Amino acid sequence: MKGTLLSVFLFLFTHQLSAQDKFTISGYVKDALSGETLIGATIAVNGSGRAVLANQYGFYSITLPAGEYELYVSFVGYEVLGKSIKLDADTRTDLLLTPRTAAANEVVVTARKRDNNLKDAQMGKISLSMNQVKSLPVLFGEVDILKTIQLLPGVRNAGEGNAGFYVRGGGPDQNLIMLDDAVVYNTGHLFGFFSIFNSDAIKNTSLIKGGMPPQYGGRLSSVLDVAMKDGNMNEWEARGGVGLIASRISVEGPIQKDKASFMLSARRTYIDALIKPFISKSSSFYGSGYYFYDLNTKLNYTFSDKDRLYLSGYFGRDVFTFRNRERAFNADIPWGNSTATIRWNHVFNPKLFSNTTVVYNDYKFSFGAAQQDFELKLSSGIRDVTTKADFDYFVSPKHKLKFGGLWTYHTFVPNVLSGSQGETTFNPNNSNTKYAHETGLYILDDWSVSDKLKLNAGLRWSGFAQTGPYKTFTTDADGNKLDSTVYNRGERVKMYQGIEPRLTVRYTLNAQSSLKFAVNRNQQFIHLVSNAGSTLPTDLWVPSTLRVKPQLSWQYAAGYFRNFSENTWETSVEVYFKDMQNQIEYREGYTPSLKDPEEEFTFGKGWSYGAEFYVNKAKGRLTGWVGYTLSWTWRKFPGLNDGLKFPAKYDRRHDLSVVGIYELSKKWKLSSVFVYGTGNATTLPERFYLVEGVLTQEYSKVNAYRLPAYHRLDLAATYSPAPRRPERRFRNEWVFSIYNVYSRLNPYFIYFDQTGSAYDGTLEVESLQVSLFPILPSVTWNFRF
Repeated sequence: MKGTLLSVFLFLFTHQLSAQDKFTISGYVKDALSGETLIGATIAVNGSGRAVLANQYGFYSITLPAGEYELYVSFVGYEVLGKSIKLDADTRTDLLLTPRTAAANEVVVTARKRDNNLKDAQMGKISLSMNQVKSLPVLFGEVDILKTIQLLPGVRNAGEGNAGFYVRGGGPDQNLIMLDDAVVYNTGHLFGFFSIFNSDAIKNTSLIKGGMPPQYGGRLSSVLDVAMKDGNMNEWEARGGVGLIASRISVEGPIQKDKASFMLSARRTYIDALIKPFISKSSSFYGSGYYFYDLNTKLNYTFSDKDRLYLSGYFGRDVFTFRNRERAFNADIPWGNSTATIRWNHVFNPKLFSNTTVVYNDYKFSFGAAQQDFELKLSSGIRDVTTKADFDYFVSPKHKLKFGGLWTYHTFVPNVLSGSQGETTFNPNNSNTKYAHETGLYILDDWSVSDKLKLNAGLRWSGFAQTGPYKTFTTDADGNKLDSTVYNRGERVKMYQGIEPRLTVRYTLNAQSSLKFAVNRNQQFIHLVSNAGSTLPTDLWVPSTLRVKPQLSWQYAAGYFRNFSENTWETSVEVYFKDMQNQIEYREGYTPSLKDPEEEFTFGKGWSYGAEFYVNKAKGRLTGWVGYTLSWTWRKFPGLNDGLKFPAKYDRRHDLSVVGIYELSKKWKLSSVFVYGTGNATTLPERFYLVEGVLTQEYSKVNAYRLPAYHRLDLAATYSPAPRRPERRFRNEWVFSIYNVYSRLNPYFIYFDQTGSAYDGTLEVESLQVSLFPILPSVTWNFRF
C-alpha cells in the first residue's frame, strides 16, 4: 500500500496526462464580500455536462480543450455566477460569488440546476447552511450545530436537550468530530446540554453518515467536519449576541487587505452571575456556581497565488464549583478542550493541490474535593499530536484523485488519583497512562465513467501500535497478580493494522432521479468508556491494547434519489445494514473503581439496519424538510443478558423530524421544529425482596423496557428591522423562541422511591419519572456591523 501511494505521487510529478491542446483553468471560489473560500461550490461548463466541486479549501481545477466556454458557479445561499472564458493557455481565475442577501437585483440562471444530490456519488453527505441553522428554534436561545444535525434522518439524539448524537446504530464514540482538522473528544458544555461549537465562528459543517471517504478514518459511524471562518479579507466586521444565559462576540477583518486576515470569537455564560444575587452570603452554598466559555481564533496569510498559511485554535472550559460550608465540603470540577492547527495550502501546478497540517489537541477532566483536612483529586484526559498531508489531483472534469496520509501520537490518561489527609499525602501509582501511534494512508479515485455512471472508489490502510512504558500482569483464577511483563518507553506492545475498502456508486436513471450504492469497511482503535446514555465529561477514552481489540464494521447502503419541480423538492430513500465486531460494554455488576478500565470490559458484537426517508423543500418562501427513520439496533455479548441479543440503549424504532422555515416578509422569518421518537431502551427492576430488613431489587433482562415516547414542538420568530439610515452598516435582529411549546414532560430517567416501613407492613415502592425541561421561552438579540 505504501509503495503504491509513493508510485502515484512520483507519477503525478513526472508525467503530464493532458494533451498539448488541452488547458487548465484553476483558482479559488470565494465570497465576493468577505473573501472567504466556499467549500464544495459547483463549477459547471454550460452545455457540456461537465462539472467539478471545489475542494474543502475552496480550490477548483478544470481541464478542457482550447476554446470558448461559459462557466456557471453555484453555492447554497449565493447568486449563481456566469463567467465567459477563452481558454488558450493555463489560466488562474478566482470566482467571486455574491451572497443572496447582499445582491442588488435577483439573478435567475436556469442553465445550472441545483441537483448535486442526484449527481454526486457520495451517499449520506449533508452540508448545513449556517443561515439555516440560525433560523431554527433552540434551547435557551443558544444556536447549536449538533442539535440541528439530530433533525436529519439516521441521526438520533442522546436524550432531552443533549448535544450528543448517534448515527445508524453506532455509539457516541463512533462519530469522528473535527474542528479545523483537530479531533474533538468532548463536544459538550453544561454536562452535554450545549455543544462547544460557537455558530458565529463556523463557516461550514458537513455530516457524512453513509459512504465514508477514505481520507477519514478511525471511526465506524460518521464524520462531522466543522470548518472555522478564515476571517474577512476586505473589511472589518463585528457580530455578536446577547441571550438568556450566554453572550458572544466575534471580530474579523484584514491584517493586510487581500493578503492576510484574522478571526476572533468568544462566548461565555453568566449562569453564575445570574444566580449569585439569589444566594445570600449567609447561605451554606454561597460560592457555588457554574459557567463555560469558548475562544475561537484564526489567522491566515497568502504568500502568493500558490501558497497560503492558516493558524487556528480553540480553547474552551466548563467550570463547576460547589460549596457547602455547613459540612465543610468543597468541590471543583473543571474540564475542556484545547486545539491548535497549522495548515499550509500549496498549488504545485494548476492540477495538483496539497494541504499539509500539524494539529495539537488536549482534552482534560479534573475533579477536586476537600472536606476538613481531607483532600482528593481525580483527573483524566487524552492528548494528541498529528501530522498529515493531503493531495488533490484534478486529472480532468471527469476524473479526480485524492491521496495522502497521517500520523498521530496518542497519550491516554484514564485516571490519576492523589490526595492528602492532614500531614499524610498519597499519590499511588494508578494512572494507567497508555501511549500509542496511529497511522493512515489512503487513495481515492472520483471517476465519472459515463454520463450515467460515477464511481467513488478508495482504499485506506490503518495501523495502530501501543507502545511502552507499560506493564501487564498475569493473574490466577481469583484475579490475584502472579507475574508481570514490563515494556520500556517506545517499545512496541501490540500492533493492529488492516485495509479498509470504500466504494460508492451512482447510476443516473434520468434527469430527475438516480440510484446510489455504498460499501465501507472501518476500523476504530480508540474507545469511549461510558456508563451513561450520553457523552459526559466523566467518560474515559481508552486505546486498543493487548486486551482491547479494535472495533470493526462493514456498512452497506443503497438509495433512490429523485427531485421534483425543477429541483424545488429533493427526496430520497436510503436503506442500510451495519455489522459491528469487538463492541465494548461494562461487565455485569460493574461499579466505578480506580482499576484499569479495560479490566472491567466485556466484548461482543452488534448490528443495525433500517430505512431513512427524506423530503426537502429547497426553494421558495417556505423551506424545510421532513426526515423519518425506521431502524433496529442490536447487541449480543456472551457475558451479558445470558448471551441473548438485546436492543442497544440508543435503539429507536421510529424517529421523525419536521422542520419548517417561512419568509413571512423582509423583516419577519418564522420557523418550527417537531420531533417524535420511540422511547429509549432501559433496564428496570422487576421484583423487590426484603433480605434481613433491607430492600433488594431483581433487575430485568438488559434493556427489556422502554421509556415513554419522546415528542416536542418548538417555535421561533426572527425580526430583522430595517436600518433607520440605509447608509449605515449596522444590522441587528431579535430571535424569539419557545422550546417545548405544549410543555411535554419527556422522560430523562426513571428511579424508584420507597415510603413507609417493612416492619409495620406500610412499605410501598413507586416508580418516578424525572423530566428536565417544560415550556421554555427565550429571546436573543443579535447584531452585526
